[in-house]
Amino acid sequence: MKARDTIFIGFTLFALFFGAGNLIYPVSLGIESGTSYFPAIFGFVITGVGLPIVTVAAISLVRNGAVQLAGRVHPMFGLLFTAMVYLVIGPFFAIPRAANVAFETGVVPFTNGKSLTLFIFTVLFFVLVYWLSRNPSKLVDRVGQILTPTLFLAILGLVIGSFFMLDGQIQPAGEKYQAQPFFTGFIEGYLTMDAIASLAFGIIVVSSFRDRGVTDPKVLTRRTLKAGLVTAIGLTTVYVAIGWIGARMATEGSFDNGSAILAGAAQIMYGDAGALLLGVIVGLACLTTCIGLTVACGQFFSKRVSGMTYHHVIIVVTLISFAISNIGLNQIIAYSVPVLVFVYPITIVLVALTFMSPLFNHSTYVYRGAILLTAVIGVYDGLVAFGADVSSIEPFISQLPLFELNLSWVFPAIVGGIIGLMIDYFKGQPRHKESFQNG
Repeated sequence: MKARDTIFIGFTLFALFFGAGNLIYPVSLGIESGTSYFPAIFGFVITGVGLPIVTVAAISLVRNGAVQLAGRVHPMFGLLFTAMVYLVIGPFFAIPRAANVAFETGVVPFTNGKSLTLFIFTVLFFVLVYWLSRNPSKLVDRVGQILTPTLFLAILGLVIGSFFMLDGQIQPAGEKYQAQPFFTGFIEGYLTMDAIASLAFGIIVVSSFRDRGVTDPKVLTRRTLKAGLVTAIGLTTVYVAIGWIGARMATEGSFDNGSAILAGAAQIMYGDAGALLLGVIVGLACLTTCIGLTVACGQFFSKRVSGMTYHHVIIVVTLISFAISNIGLNQIIAYSVPVLVFVYPITIVLVALTFMSPLFNHSTYVYRGAILLTAVIGVYDGLVAFGADVSSIEPFISQLPLFELNLSWVFPAIVGGIIGLMIDYFKGQPRHKESFQNG
């Protein structure tokens, strides 16, 4: 296997991660952080890039991917939790959302944006997603070697133009970023929730290496880390550059969101052609993400649903995604956020426990204690996001450390892990040990 294959797999992973949301978050951070931009974007990169790449690395350490990670709590939990993750990042939320964002950015500026236009666009979009997802072994060839370089060039056009055509002045940091810009950026990167997608994309990366003859577990993990480094460099470079555009747009007007900031910057730099350039960037970003998620769902469910082949699954995924995408972006976000805020902390705790597992001899009780208390807080956060009345328990939850930073699950996870370790110790039974790829 050649070094260029690792680079192209890294390019593929970059494109799979880099959806429209990843384009919008940094530019919003840029305009809000102002003169505190660099510490803020540094914090953002640590969690927005580091956390997903670490999750991919964790997937490479185990033989059966996310199912094995979650299965250390209980085999049934491993299967059900992983299936829920794939449905959330697949046809029930992430894929329809990406299709809608591509429509809103790439089509609406040139049309009336009516429902019939959305219907026609999503038909064409998902036909293309299906066609490019049919052969997962060709994913690196199609995405890593063709679509990603095209996406890079389009982003490069936007970034280079900003150095010569944007002359806005960087403003003092907004209130949110004045006290602790690094930590605020750190939290913003955490809120991208890309670590959830990493559970699926990690398997794609590992499968891509196996298709190229890499079978030795240690070599496989090493190659995965190298591809992850390529991805991390690409994401960091783009995040810093796009965020800087946001910082330069502070004096160019008032903007509702990151999409509006980018649209305004593109308009200033290239006029009407700027809308087309931005549409190409967002369209490619959304397309590559949807392809990766469709492939991941196909590979996962075809191995676990009797009678369903890979092609059967990707047909079902594209049809469901098409149907849901036509209900509109706001509705999709409204019903998905409660599930996401429940799933995300559990994902992070599972990944953290995977790396720390040798320290507690892979004790099942540690996994169960940490995940149980994390899930309790996740249910609370999900109910809040859903709009349920939680006033009776909020006084208790609000006393937890890091509550104001949306990290109230951290302390319970630590406590649960310690309780699990104590149970394991006093039971005096042989501790569960599960082999890694490398061991």
